[in-house]
Amino acid sequence: SFLQLKLWNKYRVSNIPSLIFIDASTGKVVCRNGLLVIRDDPEGLEFPWGPKPFSEVVAGPLLRNNGQTLDSSALEGSHVGVYFSAHWCPPCRSLTRVLVESYRKIKEAGQKFEILFVSADRSEDSFKQYFSEMPWLAVPYADEARRSRLNRLYGIQGIPTLIVLDSKGDVITRQGRVEVLNDIECREFPWHPKPVLELTDSNAVQLNEGPCLVLFVDSEDDGESEAAKQLIQPIAEKIIAKYKAKEEEA
Repeated sequence: SFLQLKLWNKYRVSNIPSLIFIDASTGKVVCRNGLLVIRDDPEGLEFPWGPKPFSEVVAGPLLRNNGQTLDSSALEGSHVGVYFSAHWCPPCRSLTRVLVESYRKIKEAGQKFEILFVSADRSEDSFKQYFSEMPWLAVPYADEARRSRLNRLYGIQGIPTLIVLDSKGDVITRQGRVEVLNDIECREFPWHPKPVLELTDSNAVQLNEGPCLVLFVDSEDDGESEAAKQLIQPIAEKIIAKYKAKEEEA
């Protein structure tokens, strides 16, 4: 029915079963990954399962691939890319290759940036093999509870996913993968979302994530696409500002 479709769209459900917890008094989403919550907390000890700050969820030791450990407090004051990935997934491996270069460029430009690998590998051995290619930090593979809490915090539905956080731990973009692939020189880092995008193969994935307005223009005429952008930019900015004021995702 129409109502069912509206609910699927509202909560961006892309696969089933999917369980989403909502605060009845405000209508805001408390947790997107309800199935993980029930698996991790069958006794309901953490109820009402609301989002916690990144610094709280990530708290604990982090690894470098040379065996060195650091406390998660080392991330404070840096932009952080939280990278959900696994060696068995080919798109993950190809993104990792690009990301290693992006990480190097951003660090060389003097930006405070760290990446945190949250593994979905199927064994400690494949985690170690995959992590050996990465110059950044990881949550220890054995700390399954912390890896799961990070998956829950960001409602991860598929990999690879790169969530980019600002220095306070707030989400700048959930589309880090698209941003990295679209901006090989990292000129736009830290990739604040643009109100209007040019549709490409890599960002078309966003068409599945909510209502979109797609404007077709005659590509022969460059002036026309610029004029069209000027027309819809202020409208898009207004919509984004409205959602921001309500502290919701646009």
